[in-house]
Amino acid sequence: MKPAVLGMAVLFAATTALSAAEIAPGDVVFDEGAVATSLTGVPGDPANGRMVVASKKHGNCMACHTNDEMPDVGFQGDIAPNLAGVAGRYSEAQLRGILVNADITFEDSFMPSFYRVDGYIRPGKRYTGKAADDTFGPLLSAQEVEDVLAYLLTLK
Repeated sequence: MKPAVLGMAVLFAATTALSAAEIAPGDVVFDEGAVATSLTGVPGDPANGRMVVASKKHGNCMACHTNDEMPDVGFQGDIAPNLAGVAGRYSEAQLRGILVNADITFEDSFMPSFYRVDGYIRPGKRYTGKAADDTFGPLLSAQEVEDVLAYLLTLK
């Protein structure tokens, strides 16, 4: 019984340590729009990042962008830059900053801020008949941002 309890304690400690390494949306530090520090401390998974970029349920990036590397994704948008070669145009830190909050780099951007939870204007009770829900989180998790970043860095 003691080894099982010890094992659970180690697992809990490891999980807590991993959670503690994640930077909360409000604690992200920008330097002229760039975010040098990983949001998770864990390398991104480019395969999962590609899925997030292509998925209408996750990033939905292809609704606005085109991407020469994704001929399998139909109905690509044409109102935002082509993602082909994006890793040659921006550094890792710049791309992370754009994903977290594109408005800091591009003031008039219509790109969603994927890792932001404040500063939104939302209809309240007078408009909708019910109070606004303040419990929503970012559009993507910190790890999903790092995964998308890892994928974008393959597009040289």
